[in-house]
Amino acid sequence: MSTITYQVTGMSCGHCEKAVSEELSALPGVSAVIAKADTGLVTVESSEPLSDEAVRAAVDEAGYEVTGRA
Repeated sequence: MSTITYQVTGMSCGHCEKAVSEELSALPGVSAVIAKADTGLVTVESSEPLSDEAVRAAVDEAGYEVTGRA
């Protein structure tokens, strides 16, 4: 099991949290996503480590930007 927290910019509401969570949840091996708009933090649990590129692409697809690991 792998758990990584990322800093994401642009999230400001529950809809933002849901959009990011849905895109990340679609990645292979992801078992849980917790997105918090008030802190800009997104925690991803997966069966194996995810590539930063895959996470960035999923968050970008939702309309937001990963600025790094928290």
